[in-house]
Amino acid sequence: MRTVDPTTIKDALMDTCGPGTSPRTRLVLERLVHHLHAFAKEVDLSHEEWRLGIDLLTRAGEITDRERNEFVLFSDVLGLSSLVDMLHSPKDATPSSVLGPFHILGAPEIPSGGDLIGDNEGDHVAVIGAIRSTDRSPVAGAVMEIWQTAANGLYSNQDTDQPEYNLRARLKVGEDGRFCFTTVRPAPYTVPTDGPVGTVLGAMDRHPWRPSHLHLIVEAPGHRSLVTELFPSDDPYLDEDAVYGVREALVTEYVPRTSTEDLPAELEARERLALPYFRVDFDISLARETEDQPREASRI
Repeated sequence: MRTVDPTTIKDALMDTCGPGTSPRTRLVLERLVHHLHAFAKEVDLSHEEWRLGIDLLTRAGEITDRERNEFVLFSDVLGLSSLVDMLHSPKDATPSSVLGPFHILGAPEIPSGGDLIGDNEGDHVAVIGAIRSTDRSPVAGAVMEIWQTAANGLYSNQDTDQPEYNLRARLKVGEDGRFCFTTVRPAPYTVPTDGPVGTVLGAMDRHPWRPSHLHLIVEAPGHRSLVTELFPSDDPYLDEDAVYGVREALVTEYVPRTSTEDLPAELEARERLALPYFRVDFDISLARETEDQPREASRI
């Protein structure tokens, strides 16, 4: 490698891959290195700029923990998370959207009809829908994970004043694929700007706002898992999402209602809803595991 130069360094690196490197891993790494080196050449990357990039990544590692992932947030605000979602959302299924940096494991289980309102402030919301395959047949045994911000725009793992796992739950769907639950209307909020992501947003003169949304993960036997979000149609940041997570098919109507008579009987909080409340109807379509299966992932 004594004769390595800017035109040969990428090939020299890839030549170090041994025979145990999988074809997919080799392809992904080769393209990554190709574009990374091409970027450095195109912008004539200086030592100072290189050190700034390394510092941003170092700070992202220092701030990342079980309850906040700054690397995911970088991926979100640079559009990479949404690009990967859009590239791999199966046709005719509900589109995927960003996981976000504040998802945590271990949310408590509630039955379909369960309540997340508790002692939370904010407008009450009844969410009603069904989970179906892309052929419209109901999906039995699906599990839906739900999480959202409180009225102050913070998730429970950002706010020490909220109870642990506040506005988070795992809900098992009925045999007919139908589900319902009650909650409070989530608030728009800013992505965290106290770390290196905030530095980048400031350098780009960008705002950090996200429209309000409900996060969902839906899993069911024989179907591909779905990570997605539901957005109200009247949110002021719907067309200015800092992480590009909005999809037209994920925009929902929050319909004000003054009667609970037509709500499902299994809603635990049906008689306690503060009027007027909002009703959201949304059906979820899951792709079967055999539909548009992704290729084998690279192994690192």
